[in-house]
Amino acid sequence: MSATSSASAFVGRVLIVSNDALAIEQITDSLQRFALFPEECPKASLALERLNQAKFEAVIVDLRLGNQAGAILQAVRDSPSNKHAVVFTVSDSHAEATGAFRAGSTFVLLRPLSAGLINLSLKTAYGLIVRERRRYFRCPVEVPVAILRAALPTVHGRSVNVSEGGMSIAPDDSLGSGEPVQLQFALPGDEFQFVVEAAVCWASEQQIGMRFTFFSPHLASRLQEWLSRRLEETIPQSVREKFAKLPEE
Repeated sequence: MSATSSASAFVGRVLIVSNDALAIEQITDSLQRFALFPEECPKASLALERLNQAKFEAVIVDLRLGNQAGAILQAVRDSPSNKHAVVFTVSDSHAEATGAFRAGSTFVLLRPLSAGLINLSLKTAYGLIVRERRRYFRCPVEVPVAILRAALPTVHGRSVNVSEGGMSIAPDDSLGSGEPVQLQFALPGDEFQFVVEAAVCWASEQQIGMRFTFFSPHLASRLQEWLSRRLEETIPQSVREKFAKLPEE
């Protein structure tokens, strides 16, 4: 399963860093049961490259890689896009597992690995993985947006997509980069009127990117709930049913 397009039908992407063929097979089987897209990296150098190139909702590091495992864990923490990823380590002992937690691992998979052990850890981590995907999820949506500026005429436009951190808009008029504004809009299926402080962070000929600069806790929670519902809708029904039918371990 190497095609990047295949990952779109899954809840999240998971980087597996290990040269243990059996461990990779066992972990991959469980990830696919949970509708998680695995990417295998048998070499630490390749894993470091991928952490710089791609976004992963979770990273699994085999401690049998020795010092290289520590370098990968550090790279995850230092990665702008992956520093909040859920981190698993594969360990051979409880003593090693203790060190792994200190190094930043969220979950430890102890050898000998079993489907039950891996599935239990994934079930526990599943909500964190979905939440991490939602943080970067850009939902396509077209709604009217009023862009209010201090002492200047209001600019109107239509949204292109929205995320937890901002919104892309096709405006009727141009705005300056960094210009502070206030956005007013409502989202489909939610009659609530959002009023958000924002600033222009990029601009092209037809679109501008707005970064939200201030969100009240209530508004942030409302947007997160809306995005969570839309994110769930992007997962094919067959995948949702697959997860729902997972047996209790």
